[in-house]
Amino acid sequence: MEVFKIIYSVLGGLGLFFYGMKNMSDSLQVVAGDIIKNAINVLTNNRFFAVAVGVVVTMLVQSSSVTTVMVVGFVNAGLMNLLQAIGVIFGANIGTTITGWIISIKIGKYGLLLIGLGIFPTLFGKSSRVRQIGRLLFGIGLIFFGLEIMSTAFKPLRKMPEFLDMMSFFSGQNYSSYIACVLMGGVLTMIIQSSSAMLGLTMALATSGIIQFHTAAALVLGENIGTTITALLASVGGNINAKRASLAHATFNTLGVLIVLSIFPYFVEFIDWVIPSDPNLLNAQGERPNISVHIATGHTIFNVTATIVFIPFIKQLANFVTKMIPDKKGEDDNQLLALGVPATFMAPTALLQAEKEILLFRKKVDEMFLLARDYMMNDKLEAWKLKEIKNIENEMDILQKDLTVFLSEVIQKDLTEKQSLEAQAILRLADELESVTDYLDKFAIATTRFKEKVPLQGADKEALLEFFDRSHKYFLSSVGTSENLTSMDADSANEQAKMLRREADNMRELFMNKFLKEKFPPLLVMSLTDMVVSLRKIVSHSLNISQAINTLNNDPD
Repeated sequence: MEVFKIIYSVLGGLGLFFYGMKNMSDSLQVVAGDIIKNAINVLTNNRFFAVAVGVVVTMLVQSSSVTTVMVVGFVNAGLMNLLQAIGVIFGANIGTTITGWIISIKIGKYGLLLIGLGIFPTLFGKSSRVRQIGRLLFGIGLIFFGLEIMSTAFKPLRKMPEFLDMMSFFSGQNYSSYIACVLMGGVLTMIIQSSSAMLGLTMALATSGIIQFHTAAALVLGENIGTTITALLASVGGNINAKRASLAHATFNTLGVLIVLSIFPYFVEFIDWVIPSDPNLLNAQGERPNISVHIATGHTIFNVTATIVFIPFIKQLANFVTKMIPDKKGEDDNQLLALGVPATFMAPTALLQAEKEILLFRKKVDEMFLLARDYMMNDKLEAWKLKEIKNIENEMDILQKDLTVFLSEVIQKDLTEKQSLEAQAILRLADELESVTDYLDKFAIATTRFKEKVPLQGADKEALLEFFDRSHKYFLSSVGTSENLTSMDADSANEQAKMLRREADNMRELFMNKFLKEKFPPLLVMSLTDMVVSLRKIVSHSLNISQAINTLNNDPD
């Protein structure tokens, strides 16, 4: 009966710990969403800056797994290169050490107080920020309360001979025991998919007096290997670079652990020297009050040192994983339809991912404009160009659908008012861009019908070509041509759209009157006017695009 009580108490405490971590992480993501988004958005090839981004993001979300899965998703979409990804992963390993320091604080008995202080603003706070701060306190309280429950549950194990006999092998001061602990830490972390939870369990076992510091330190090393499984799983089904990024994470952590394991006794002694108090000291209650700080210090020293040692060799690591996972013929690493699973993304980075996809969408629409222009310029029927235009239009239909599904799931997350408006603006952008491709396709089809009868020549062709170019230019002004989505101001966009639509109406009427007088077949006249109408519709959708981008870039009042 005692064993059953220990099991359900540990599981209950672990459940509270998990739920607390999720609440703390989610609330931090909402409060610091803009910081996270801006940090990733300005990422460069500077390896030190990439590491800093990884540290900041992981400290804010309190999960290296979330950061690495996000990185794999960005690499899979072609929005982050391999060197940037490796740098961010290095930083994530440092950022996750803050979790160890949070749970090493000796305020477990105040967990219920923090839960009480946090629940009221969470439920009754009038502003989103107040509610999220309350949720943050609530989450931290659950973490400490869960750890307190686990620590209390482990105490009876100190008097169980069967458990102590089993643990004797892992407690030995020899390499067999060290390796066994590393393997145990790795396997358990792979199973529960959270190095933070395993770190909490390790600290609970250690503070309860069940294991000594050297055993805890070896378990923590194993946890650093086990946590890489999350990114490896996330890369399944991804492209070559996504697999390489996850392999780089696993390689970096494994090599770091092997190096430290080779000098493990000296590593433990060094931590004891940095933190003077005896980690294995037992108090009157049979607990080890000093060991948590030693574990957090060891975790930090390992990850910081490994990152410093490996930073000069980022390119070599990238080359290594490239050789391990070579390119395959015919595989395009710059995928367009690679949004990933919304559940694996933080709200701000999910929105950034969707925004970057819109930039790829914009590029494809611009290609479609150039194809349609070339198709109109040549009097001959070029079936391959018409087919390519149709292929892009179909591709954009799929992207618009995927982006809508993706953002519909993101909107269900806990978003700030600004993030909600951003999601709605991106949805509108996807819809308007897809509409532009529809009308470019219709323009090309109408051009085909006209070419089959008589080529458009002379001043009429020049007038239509000039209006096509102006419509294209207006589209580019509305959607921007820089690395970010930018647009013209609202007044200028409205004035230009009004002028272009008026000119389109005049041109349509002029063409209709002229060709009817010249006794052109009515179907042919309608085809030519359809081309003008398609361009007019493109101008209208470009105006809507400009409005959506301005909404995206402006803060809500």
